[in-house]
Amino acid sequence: MVGKIKDYEFQTQCVEYLINKTVDAVSKQVITVKAPTGAGKTVILIKYVDEFLKNTAKNTAFVWLCPGKGNLEEQSKEKMEEMASHIDTRNLMYSMMAGFEQGSVTFINWELVTKKGNTALKDSERSNLFEKIAEAHKDGVEFVVIIDEEHLNNTKKADDVISAFAAKNIIRVSATANKVPHQEYYEISEDDVIGAGLITRAIYVNEGVDERKQIQNDYEYLLDLADDKRKEITEAYTRLEVNVRPLVLIQFPMGQPETIKAVEEKLSDMGYTYDNGMVNIWMSNEKIVSEDLTKLNGAPAFLLMKQAISAGWDCPRAKILVKLREGGNEDFQIQTIGRIRRMPEGKHYGLNILDYCYIYTLDTQYKMGMLSSLDKAYQVRRLFLREEAKDFTLPKEMRDLDFDGLGERETLEKVYDYFKKTYNLSLDKKVNQENLEAGGYNFSHEIDNKILQGIFKTTKDLVHGGSDYQIKIKTAVNTHTHGIYLLHSVDEIKKATGMQSQKVKNILRRMFSKGKKRKYKFIELENSDFYAFVINNVKKLKKDFKNVTSQMGGQQMTFILHPKTLNFYIPEMEIYKFSEVKNRQLLCMNAYKEYTNEFVTNRTRSKPERLFERYCENSDSIEWVYKNGDSGQQYLSIVYTDAFLNQWLFYPDYIVHLKDGTNWIIETKGGEISGHSKNIDMQIGNKFNAFKQYAEKYNLHWGFVRDIDEELYINNTEFINEMSDDRWRPLKEEL
Repeated sequence: MVGKIKDYEFQTQCVEYLINKTVDAVSKQVITVKAPTGAGKTVILIKYVDEFLKNTAKNTAFVWLCPGKGNLEEQSKEKMEEMASHIDTRNLMYSMMAGFEQGSVTFINWELVTKKGNTALKDSERSNLFEKIAEAHKDGVEFVVIIDEEHLNNTKKADDVISAFAAKNIIRVSATANKVPHQEYYEISEDDVIGAGLITRAIYVNEGVDERKQIQNDYEYLLDLADDKRKEITEAYTRLEVNVRPLVLIQFPMGQPETIKAVEEKLSDMGYTYDNGMVNIWMSNEKIVSEDLTKLNGAPAFLLMKQAISAGWDCPRAKILVKLREGGNEDFQIQTIGRIRRMPEGKHYGLNILDYCYIYTLDTQYKMGMLSSLDKAYQVRRLFLREEAKDFTLPKEMRDLDFDGLGERETLEKVYDYFKKTYNLSLDKKVNQENLEAGGYNFSHEIDNKILQGIFKTTKDLVHGGSDYQIKIKTAVNTHTHGIYLLHSVDEIKKATGMQSQKVKNILRRMFSKGKKRKYKFIELENSDFYAFVINNVKKLKKDFKNVTSQMGGQQMTFILHPKTLNFYIPEMEIYKFSEVKNRQLLCMNAYKEYTNEFVTNRTRSKPERLFERYCENSDSIEWVYKNGDSGQQYLSIVYTDAFLNQWLFYPDYIVHLKDGTNWIIETKGGEISGHSKNIDMQIGNKFNAFKQYAEKYNLHWGFVRDIDEELYINNTEFINEMSDDRWRPLKEEL
């Protein structure tokens, strides 16, 4: 009998749903429960297991998989032993000795079976795990697998472990799940959990942030606001004679030492230190945590943390979250709010100040974070290669690591020429600034931001918080504290262009910052204004730099670049995404056995890909067609260069083998609709030239294929974007 826990109607309804689905012979295998933090998912699952074992067949063994952070599997096991001591609870090592027996519940730490290192299973133990699972199957044991916070362990090893159990049902519980067609789905609403008094009635974001004031220092400003709110909450608890001391969580996304030190110094100036017990820290490389940290009247007032403890850690007195930025415009991950959402005594007090939780952050985007592959609108299936395609081989190209691309001066000249032409720039620096402003550039002396401010009832409301809740803030530039912001902005441009960070920074300074070198100078900004210019305009700069790289530069490649070549073979086993279709049909022309139209849906293939695969299926001349991967050393790749002569790998979509022995390589791109191009690949011209050179070198048939009005057209002569040009010919005339 499960006891010692108050029953809530929404929990009972969820338990009933899980029982009904897991005893239903025709239910879908995966059952996803979306449960807000604070809903008591552990309690729900314990009640479900107890009800199932009492009222159904006894040949079921449960496997409860938990994330390794926070020792959640131990907490969950102890909770079950407290609530339902009659259930046979075990850890993994016990079940590997005794076997997975019916009626048992084995709690497993993900890291034990998926991570390398001292805590992981040895190869022999890993083999033993799979042997014990096989023995249980032979003994007629059915498995139900419970996956707690599964999105944290979305790896192949994790998938192998789940697959080995061959469970009748897999129950996933997560705060960040989506409803998808191939899973059963149950959602506990935040409103129900709020109504039960288990979580706060609302989330107050950036209370007290004044858009009329210039912020001098992000950290100090937010910490002052948070401490003022902590003191107000403390006074409110005292007036009600409630023995709870509110805790402020200070989250560092990256945990950079200089940021942590700056915050520690600020807190010390405010009178809060590690020595007087008012500050704790929980980082991967440093942990100073008081014994009473999670107690309702614990002494620490501030906890410095990273995302690492956002799962598997419970401290109901946590009331305020300060999320700091360490590199510019990071996103706020909604899952973190769960740490401050719980009501400390499981009830509301009737005072807004105690029934709300509080966030202070200068982030502009709020996102639900990484979802697992099981949350997405497709499943995966392993396919095996047909015999006739096993010996097929082609040369694949890899980057020439001895080739560095254009030098800094040549790169600068290309960027300079682009800006000069695009924005009509000249020697007149005043006019240049006016033209750049007209083109969308911001020349503010401060760092400009739009942030959310307001009261949000649910996390969904927060994610979709619109412009009505946005305020503008201005932060004075500090070249010391904002140095990391500048580096982050430069790094964004680097990622988009493949250039080295220092080269990007040097080019920006030559064009926009005051300095002795006058050539290539459009604007002469003071140092602090240069910081503000780059940080405020990073998206615009990234787009312009990417436009420069897309200029046709690949025609020079054969004279200066010699890619490394290896033999490519079609993988004997491939994992393809698929989604359910109403009428399942085998596609006989594919290189893999059992390839069906489930792999060619609008969820798994682009429109030109779908049209091309159907075209191949209806062709009498094709023996087989292979869909290449998008990245990875096992797939066919071709090296191309951008306008800076930076090397990139391009993975053509299809290999087509004809019955007469001819081989075609095809790349599909978005076509045209109503005269407008659907192609979104800025590097299409450079890829086209590299593809052409590769095909000529190895005597292959090739082409770019695009669609208009459900018909496919091919070009393998000279690149032209406009499909009205005669170089785009009907595919049926070529292949």
